[in-house]
Amino acid sequence: MDLKEITAQSKKAVTEILEGARLNPGDIFVIGCSSSEILGSQIGTATNLDSANAVYDGIIPILKEKGIFAAAQCCEHLNRALVVERETMIKYGLEQVNAIPQPNHAGGAFATVCFERFDDPVLVESLNQKADAGIDIGGTMIGMHMHSVVVPMRISLRKIGEAPIICARHRPKYVGGQRAIYDEKLM
Repeated sequence: MDLKEITAQSKKAVTEILEGARLNPGDIFVIGCSSSEILGSQIGTATNLDSANAVYDGIIPILKEKGIFAAAQCCEHLNRALVVERETMIKYGLEQVNAIPQPNHAGGAFATVCFERFDDPVLVESLNQKADAGIDIGGTMIGMHMHSVVVPMRISLRKIGEAPIICARHRPKYVGGQRAIYDEKLM
């Protein structure tokens, strides 16, 4: 496992997603990450904090630099709750829950790393479908956190480490039918 390569792949992926998603400061970017899948193992079977830290190092500094809020999805043992900064919880009126993600029990490696490394982390039950874009590294199912209209994004990478990735962004709903004219910048 080449941790520098995982960081570089993560950085490249988030940069391409942000270019295509046209996010604004204060928008939410959700990350689901299976450190097991990055290593080529089945999700939940080879949790690895080193690969989770490598993904963190590639993604989170770029989001912070652009003023975009990160939300790290926990595994299904914490009902896919999310680690966010307290500022995100307050801005979006999210409900805090009481659990601390753990790498091998409930939460997963990436959520654990985020809980340890965020400035003022809290765990929230849901984003109430407010995520504007995101990346699913290894089949973690982030769709439940996205706005109701999600557009898949193709970027130059197909994997981070050995984990397949799926990228997505939100777009506003189309209304008005065939007579409507749509804003190309929002499509």
